[in-house]
Amino acid sequence: MTRKTNTSPKRPTKSKSPFWFDKTAAERAVNFFPDCLVHVKGEKANTPFHLHPAHAKIVSDLFGWKRQDGTRRYRKAYCEIPRKNAKSTLAAGIALYLLLCDGEQGSEIYSAASTRDQASLVYQMAAMMLRHSPMLSKYVTIRDSVKRILHPKSNSFYRAISADAEGAHGFNAHGIVFDEVHTQPNRDLWDVLDTSTGARRQPLTFAITTAGHDRSSICWELHQYAKGVLEGAINDPEFYPVLFAADPEDDWRDEKTWHKANPLLGESISLDYLRGQCKRAEEQPSFENTFRRLHLNQWTEQAERIIQMSKWDECKRELSIQDYYGRQCFAGLDLSSTRDVTAFVLVFPEEDGGVTVFPYFWIPEDTVDQKAGADQRIVRNFAAQGHVELTDGNEVDINQLCHRVMEICEPFDIQHIGFDPWNATGVTQGLKDRGMPEHILLKMPQSFGTYNEPFKRLISIVGNQKFRHDGNTVLRWMASNLSHKEDPSGNIRPDKGKSAEKIDGICAMLMGIALATQHTLDASVYSTTGSGVVLF
Repeated sequence: MTRKTNTSPKRPTKSKSPFWFDKTAAERAVNFFPDCLVHVKGEKANTPFHLHPAHAKIVSDLFGWKRQDGTRRYRKAYCEIPRKNAKSTLAAGIALYLLLCDGEQGSEIYSAASTRDQASLVYQMAAMMLRHSPMLSKYVTIRDSVKRILHPKSNSFYRAISADAEGAHGFNAHGIVFDEVHTQPNRDLWDVLDTSTGARRQPLTFAITTAGHDRSSICWELHQYAKGVLEGAINDPEFYPVLFAADPEDDWRDEKTWHKANPLLGESISLDYLRGQCKRAEEQPSFENTFRRLHLNQWTEQAERIIQMSKWDECKRELSIQDYYGRQCFAGLDLSSTRDVTAFVLVFPEEDGGVTVFPYFWIPEDTVDQKAGADQRIVRNFAAQGHVELTDGNEVDINQLCHRVMEICEPFDIQHIGFDPWNATGVTQGLKDRGMPEHILLKMPQSFGTYNEPFKRLISIVGNQKFRHDGNTVLRWMASNLSHKEDPSGNIRPDKGKSAEKIDGICAMLMGIALATQHTLDASVYSTTGSGVVLF
């Protein structure tokens, strides 16, 4: 079924390396694509499937590198490649090669994905390739009703399955094509399939995906592992990592960045298409993360970004809080939980309709010590910069917090402090005991009614640079984490559950903006007649 050759592989007889490259095997796998398969979609439909050099290297490495016993070196391949770079087409070809040309009797090949429809994409591509190949189609039986391709000669099959597949524990996989790993709801299917390859001599798991945003997912775990292998921090000669992506510091608007992340730019994906998608991301902040994640393969903080961080950064000013002493002020207090970040944000209305904000954050000292890895480094770094105050113990020290809030408020004309009523009784009572007038403290339920107007106003004033901040790194981090929820009427509010990390400072700030906005609206119902009489 592929180009034949009489050349025997030249295996090293005295090599110190446990691996060697079988050029014949590599060429056989690469040539399988144009010799036996055709493109089935787009402008290239019905033409031989010649691999792009980037794809050809992947196929050559996976099937060319061998162990001393002649079996394949690589058992797992993790390939992060942006959307529309022919990942599914490549995966379909690899699945067919494993089924038809790998010399494995009774092999089981699986296309796996989070949903039945997603799992079917690679299968459908493979089935169409077979139907367009007079040479291959006579060797297989295609059963679309059960998403299965049979190869009777070797008693093997290829099947599409999804995360809800029943009986997955009985698999004995020789080959696995795992599509869009970032959409997996958990690691269950990955683990089941991974452990199902143990009885095979040279199994291959070929995982393909675009970048995701969930850093608790199996995909993030694989991404980090792949980076470790690429950088030499992890020694795993069986793992083959491929990461086509823009670096975090790259400008996502720069066309050079697009070429860096998209190996098939100009072939399977057009420059004009990316220009249109980039323009949409520039005009619609909620689409920025989608563009960066799907087309630049950058792991974003959440699925969608409602605040464009470049605009946020443009709102930074050289501010001195002493210049605001005596000014009318509104504030928001978000306690989150006794063991996590507490945020207090001062909001000062400005004459141009914008606001200036100054945030404060606290976290228990012992909680920081309990945090692992990156979280601990982030919080410690914030504390070192003076942007987070550490309180004693493993819970928020109410006395210490109340003392600091009173101290912060003292130089200003505090009008109202809004607070999330959940878990706030101790702090609010402590503030009242220290002389805070009760009418200043206002309960603000965490609802669409509380957040919709100030949230939309924040988006507006960030966009027109009427929002002012001093560059506080904690508040910026929380803004970058921010995800939102929308109801059927189009009202929006922060979504702590979907946000990548903490957003307590944003919630506190929005409560302060809500109070400042309401105060302005209340004041606007007063008007002065020519006689100087104030009417309500």
